[in-house]
Amino acid sequence: MENENIIVVKSKAFAIRIVRMYKHLKITKREYILSQQVLRSGTSIGANVHEAIQAQSKADFKAKMYIALKEASETEYWLELLRDTDYLKPKEAESILTDCIELIKLLTKITKTVKENS
Repeated sequence: MENENIIVVKSKAFAIRIVRMYKHLKITKREYILSQQVLRSGTSIGANVHEAIQAQSKADFKAKMYIALKEASETEYWLELLRDTDYLKPKEAESILTDCIELIKLLTKITKTVKENS
């Protein structure tokens, strides 16, 4: 477990939270549009990170990590919108937004490091 890549672990855990939140919004709030958007972008983060790990080149790795960062930023927007429209309670939103912001910080650091070493 100590050899596991932190961004891989955190992005997958985040995707699981997003899927559970999507189910909750769909069933209890009968919200379908915004929740589908956040489901798509929130699960895409980990998918792109996973692809980056298997990249064929440094350029491929960099491109996939930038896409993951963009998806994380989009996810932050959808989560804020769900909070601001009262689909998510402030405490629920704060928890998942904190995780999203952590992913954004990690991905920003990774992409900056890759850029500096290119």
